[in-house]
Amino acid sequence: MEENGTLLLQSIKNDLLKIDFEYKKMAYHKVNADQRAQGHSPYLDNDELQATALELEWDMEKELEEPGFDHFRLDSAGQHHPGNSQSPDLDLEPIQPSSSPKGRFQRLQEDPDYVSHYTRQAPKSNRCRFFQILKVFCTALILFIFGIVIGYYARKKCPSPPASQEPNNPHIYHEILKEIKAENIKQIYRDLLQFPKEDDVDTAMKILLQWSSQGLEDVRLVNYSVLLDLPGSSSNTVTLKSSGECFYPSGQQCNRETKMLHSQDLYSYAAYSAKGILEAELVDMQYGTVEDLVRIQAITNVTKKIALLKLGQLPLLYKLSLLEDAGFGGVLLYVDPCDLPKTTDLADTAFMVSLNGGGDPSTPGYASIDGSYRQNQLNLTTLLVQPISAVLAKKLISLPGDTVQKDRCIPLRLTSTGKKIISLSIQSVTTYKTVSNVIGYLKGTVYPDRYVIIGSHHNGLNTLGGQEWASSTAIITAFIQALMLKVKKGWRPDRTIVFCSWGGTSFGNIGSYEWAEDLKRVLQRNVVAYISLHNPVRGNSTLHPVASPSLQQLAAESQSFNCGEKSRCPGSNVSSVQIQGDADYFINHLGVPTMQFSYEDISTSENSAFLSEALFPLHTTKTEELDPSFSLHETIAKLTGQVTLQIANEPVLPFNALDIALEVQNNLKGSEVDVPQLLAVASCLRDSAELFQSDEMRPANDPKERIPVRVRMLNDVLQSLEKSFLVHRAPPGFYRNILYRLDERTSQFSVLLEALEHRKLHQSNETIQAALSEVLNSINSAQVYFKAGLDVFETTLAGKK
Repeated sequence: MEENGTLLLQSIKNDLLKIDFEYKKMAYHKVNADQRAQGHSPYLDNDELQATALELEWDMEKELEEPGFDHFRLDSAGQHHPGNSQSPDLDLEPIQPSSSPKGRFQRLQEDPDYVSHYTRQAPKSNRCRFFQILKVFCTALILFIFGIVIGYYARKKCPSPPASQEPNNPHIYHEILKEIKAENIKQIYRDLLQFPKEDDVDTAMKILLQWSSQGLEDVRLVNYSVLLDLPGSSSNTVTLKSSGECFYPSGQQCNRETKMLHSQDLYSYAAYSAKGILEAELVDMQYGTVEDLVRIQAITNVTKKIALLKLGQLPLLYKLSLLEDAGFGGVLLYVDPCDLPKTTDLADTAFMVSLNGGGDPSTPGYASIDGSYRQNQLNLTTLLVQPISAVLAKKLISLPGDTVQKDRCIPLRLTSTGKKIISLSIQSVTTYKTVSNVIGYLKGTVYPDRYVIIGSHHNGLNTLGGQEWASSTAIITAFIQALMLKVKKGWRPDRTIVFCSWGGTSFGNIGSYEWAEDLKRVLQRNVVAYISLHNPVRGNSTLHPVASPSLQQLAAESQSFNCGEKSRCPGSNVSSVQIQGDADYFINHLGVPTMQFSYEDISTSENSAFLSEALFPLHTTKTEELDPSFSLHETIAKLTGQVTLQIANEPVLPFNALDIALEVQNNLKGSEVDVPQLLAVASCLRDSAELFQSDEMRPANDPKERIPVRVRMLNDVLQSLEKSFLVHRAPPGFYRNILYRLDERTSQFSVLLEALEHRKLHQSNETIQAALSEVLNSINSAQVYFKAGLDVFETTLAGKK
């Protein structure tokens, strides 16, 4: 190919030189013809005319001497007739081309036959050369015009670069979100409830097919074999030794026929509790706080006794750890009706809880893949734990059924008259089962290696936990449906959106933990944010948004966006508090910014925190009673979709670095622990965050000042901000991510609050010193991270200059 190109170029060069030669030759003969015709003219001896002729002859001789032109000779040069041998020219000295500009063309000029012979063929040669030049010119012109036309239409059909789409992003968001409609969500919800109660794999497969039918191209089923704690063949029981009465967890008596046993009694248990029978005295522990424990230990020996414990106020796992350390043998859990919203009536209903902190108990810290070592973790506690209804709790403490007096609820409390001896029997069974996750990918076009994850969950292993899983799955499916309508028209997000339906959530977020542990290295580098859809409609009174400090501003702005389409604006405050569900691993092990929107009922009790740890059975019609028009579902879907689209498409991640520093300073205000080092490093963190916000984020958000390389560096810093706040050790049930508070009532770091309480119990400062060190190092790590990011940007800018 290269050799052919060279020959073509050489041929074109030869043609051009020939044409130039012909013109010069014509000019030369014209000059000589003028000399002959005007021999008497006074211009015959003109030096300028002679010089012109001489120059033309010299040029032609040089061109003939060029390599490759030796074959190019005029025919008349070799056609001298013998009759001309007597010409006076023959007596002249031969002229060497090397010694004079006059050479072979002077001899040709003096041949009388040469001029007449050449002039007869010149017109024909000139016409041919003219048409050749015209042909080449027209061909080049046509190719040039054709190239312009192709380039124009190719540019017109090519997608615009990401920066050019930026002004249209809000319009694109609106077009996508307007396709999310309440009636569609309602229909999807009802279709999901048609699924027969099968195992987890079958439920997950049907969700996969549903997502695929919406047009999502890459949908996968990911299975893990995990250790589950399931109900036994018969329900657990509680027996009063004084009367011999036996009760099921709901409060109904055991002497009824087995066919009358409700499924809620069978599934009312504590997963991963110790098994067996325990007969002991019942001790009222109220909420099981450190103060409650100190009070009880001061008046009685609690060893091997059974605690009557209210759910709420603190994480269940933390309270159980206190009771286990104190020496208790068993626990009866219940929810005080006074802590529930007035619109909720669950007094005669038992529930399920999980004592699993997260993931497969047999593979703690690593994924349950084939070949993994399985640890013997049949029980996660030495306590026999059993949830019961408030009705049964009243029977055990010998209270009348009605505890409401003149619109005032009286909290349940065990009377001090006599001892209550009970027998607790727990018969759950541990076995290995397959848990399935449904993972769908919508690949991004600009940053395909950056993931925005949206997580819901499905319930295929038991009938408890209600139908709230169908609400979350219906919302995420409706969002997929709206997105794919836009994708089919050629649009795609800048970052990859990952849709997840987790399995095994009610047993301790097992599906999400195993998947994240399996892909831990990839997720540490690639996940930008996690959007949770865990139990999105658990009430209908108020919107409850929860977000990481860096995402609080985005959550508030998304509510304002939704207000533009609704007559009633939610206007709810955004907080960073602990939440239930599969966001746990992403918050506490990956340090990923997280957000969740949900509707709840208003509770006036200060002890209502962590009541969501109880999984109450929810009747099929309950969700439609809470939201008959499914307008609340539509609102949650649009809010979730709005923040997802912004995080997935904005050139600069919509995270607020300064809000993290402000949250840290607010958590130190009013603290009982006054450590100057903490306040000093928190002040430095705020200074660095303010500088980062003004010097780096402000220019990056201006399209005129935006530099793509610096934007990528900036986003890498933003998505890793919260990783600095993961402490190594946290009490059971407490978040390792210290940016999240226990509940709305607390405004300090939860690990510091717990350390202060722990000091009351053990009369030691060791725990508080360890907690202070953890918090100090976390804040300092974040400050160093900010500063290192600023230094990198300054170095990069100096290098460019």
